[in-house]
Amino acid sequence: MERFAVIGMGRFGTRLARLLTEAGAEVIAVDRRKNLIEDVRDDVTRPVCLDATDEEALRSQGIDEVDVAIVGIGSNFEAAVLTTVLLKQLGVPRVISRAASNIRARILSRVGADEIVNPEQESADRWRDRLIAMNIMERIELAENFSLVQMTAPDRFTGKTLGQLDVRKNFHVQVIAIRRTAEDIDADGLKRARELVISVPMAETTIKSEDVLILIGSDEAIKEFGS
Repeated sequence: MERFAVIGMGRFGTRLARLLTEAGAEVIAVDRRKNLIEDVRDDVTRPVCLDATDEEALRSQGIDEVDVAIVGIGSNFEAAVLTTVLLKQLGVPRVISRAASNIRARILSRVGADEIVNPEQESADRWRDRLIAMNIMERIELAENFSLVQMTAPDRFTGKTLGQLDVRKNFHVQVIAIRRTAEDIDADGLKRARELVISVPMAETTIKSEDVLILIGSDEAIKEFGS
């Protein structure tokens, strides 16, 4: 499991830190405000009160050793920019920075952010899926704790039919469609890739490597299915 640092314990950062920890990840939660760190003390792996614009402070707490850092600082854009720069200088492989506008997003990308998150458009829950459940490509919430998702088929299902897996009985989810890449031979004898959609998967439908499954179910069942 990757190690995460979530910097900035505002609403977005706090929820993301808690969700990542609940998913089993090692999470360092960082903020310079002691009261916010106290709020998450029992919910994350390691709560740390420090100024994220202080390079030595970041290094002293092992922030340079995490795999992913999320800069969730929203109220102080200058601090968000400087923190992003420092994280890349420290060698953090993947830095995701918060931006509330396109202009700020461009600035953060220019100074080194690998990805941009806009909390007004993307929820912490969706980012949890992107960071932890890497095989989930997209999630649409249909009701509370019940979703439709697109996810790459788990490797352990490759070569098995839906009938053999009996996903409704064993995992309590329903596969409603499958997307896959098929190859055709054109008139010149060259291979051409095209997307094939199996809109009504049958019991005898075999799951292939790199298939994209479209399924519905409870969030807990989907998590179990993809784990």
